[in-house]
Amino acid sequence: MQSTFTGIEIGKRSLITHTQGLGTIGHNISNAAVEGYSRQRVQMGAFPPLYFPGLNREETPGQLGQGVQVERIERIKDMILEERIVAETNSLGFWESRNDYILMMEQVYNEPMELSVRGFMDRFWESWQELSLHPSEMASRKAVLERGQSLMDKIHDSFAKMKGIRDMIEEDVQGTVKQANNLLRNIASLNEEIEKVKALGDNPNDLLDRRDLLVQQLSVFADVTIGQKDPDEFIVYIGGYHVVQGRHFEPLDVKQDPNNEGYSRVIWKGTDDDIFFRGGKLAALLELRDADARGEIQKLDLMTANFIDLVNEVHSNGYGLNNETGTDFFTYHPFINNAQGNYDRTGDGVVDSSYIFRINGMNKLKLKDQIGLRGTLTLPGPLDDVTVDYFPSDTVEDVINKINLSGAEIVARLNIHGELSLKGVPSAYTGNPDFVLRHMEDSGQFLVGYAGILPQSGPGGAYDWQGPDAVDTLVTEAGYAVAPLSHPAAWIEINAELVKDPGSIATSSSPMSGEGGPGDGSVALAVANLRTTPVMIGQITTFDDFFADAVASIGLRGEQAEKALETENLILKELNDIKQSISGVNMDEELANMVKFQHGYSAAARFVSEIDKMLDVIINRMGV
Repeated sequence: MQSTFTGIEIGKRSLITHTQGLGTIGHNISNAAVEGYSRQRVQMGAFPPLYFPGLNREETPGQLGQGVQVERIERIKDMILEERIVAETNSLGFWESRNDYILMMEQVYNEPMELSVRGFMDRFWESWQELSLHPSEMASRKAVLERGQSLMDKIHDSFAKMKGIRDMIEEDVQGTVKQANNLLRNIASLNEEIEKVKALGDNPNDLLDRRDLLVQQLSVFADVTIGQKDPDEFIVYIGGYHVVQGRHFEPLDVKQDPNNEGYSRVIWKGTDDDIFFRGGKLAALLELRDADARGEIQKLDLMTANFIDLVNEVHSNGYGLNNETGTDFFTYHPFINNAQGNYDRTGDGVVDSSYIFRINGMNKLKLKDQIGLRGTLTLPGPLDDVTVDYFPSDTVEDVINKINLSGAEIVARLNIHGELSLKGVPSAYTGNPDFVLRHMEDSGQFLVGYAGILPQSGPGGAYDWQGPDAVDTLVTEAGYAVAPLSHPAAWIEINAELVKDPGSIATSSSPMSGEGGPGDGSVALAVANLRTTPVMIGQITTFDDFFADAVASIGLRGEQAEKALETENLILKELNDIKQSISGVNMDEELANMVKFQHGYSAAARFVSEIDKMLDVIINRMGV
């Protein structure tokens, strides 16, 4: 049967329940501005009733109610929406980083025209044009040197800025790895706390909110996905590999890569396994550092290496006022001080490679001549060899164009003597050196008897860099040049002998006392004409085209990053607005619930007061 004091107990439960409701309202209002907080709601339910089947309740109708209780305090959360936000945050982190650093690279190119590399180079060409008109005037020669030095200083400055951006990205990579590890550690720690609270039968709402926020912050750095096959084990994946499983986590680490100038690889700590990110800030940083920034530096080096080689090629064939010839305009620094380019690439004390930049054929060719030959060239590609087929109806120009458009890491042109000139270009793969001709093979006769580079057709006559004295496999009369020292844009300089004696600058195609006379400025004019001559800077035909392509390329990438970032911001704003409407604290709603709980509390207090009066009558007044 029901106790005499049942009413007091029912009222007490009501007071406690409404007090918890008011406390939850206060908790919501207090955390309204806290990032990641989800509003909480008290779910009330009837307290289990008294129910004892038997004769002692035969005249009692139904069950005996025992008041109210708090069944649970739950957070209001749409988990599907949360997963969408995590995915979009990952994309936002990627494009934010790309936009920031691409903008820095654009600024290196987007200087006022007169202060850009192109502006300084235009004035350099103009000085040679002027010198071709006045080859005997010392003022014109000094102008060439001064404008040349200004150009060198600008190239050095542009290289330093690009290198500085790449170094900045490297620091960002290392800092981001540390931040990601800290988040992984905190998520694993929260997992342990959450499971302890759940083991007691409670809902760790605030801890769950904190964990969700950390996962979202982690998704800025990497492509994060969540799994929970076991309800008691929360798992976080990066790139398909689990990095957090319950209270255990796998930290990331960085390791210097000697094949990439000492820049870091991101690996799993304790292993040598690379982590391949498919999104987030780390994916963007690695791509920016090893593709964009490295690519821009390679472009600048490619332009500089060809600039040095081409100007020297023309200048060394001319004569100065002192009738001397064979003088280079720019000082050339070879990668290795070995006449045949022999180099110990593995560092074991034994030469094992040949670092050759340029090879010239021994025969003079004409662009419009049909070759009358059939065969296949095998040339080095970024990772695998590239084949180029040629046919009897092709002209020399056709074959050169096929080589240059094949995707091979080699370019072809006819030099000033009409000889076929093949050059190495910067390598897309960090494991291969820049400006090194790695392989040449011809199943026919184009590179053999026709151009005069290889001694015989097929694999037996192939040139390959993976061995010393590779130049010995070339035709004896073929000319070659050793690969330049790394980053020509950092060390390019004018020949000190010309600075001391401007009269040594070559302007004439013949000795001054000979046929040309003092007025012959043909060599100076030839140098000036390099500006618009098809010289093949990689796949770009002329110097003017090179600068136009460089500016357009970085500009388009900048535009892409800016538009993608704008799109991601709009998408994420919309998703966060939806999330806020579901999980955010609404003050009007909280105040309405506060009034409801206040009234409930007041009614419970009044109920207890009335029960107290009834008991007072029973205890103190009955029987008097």
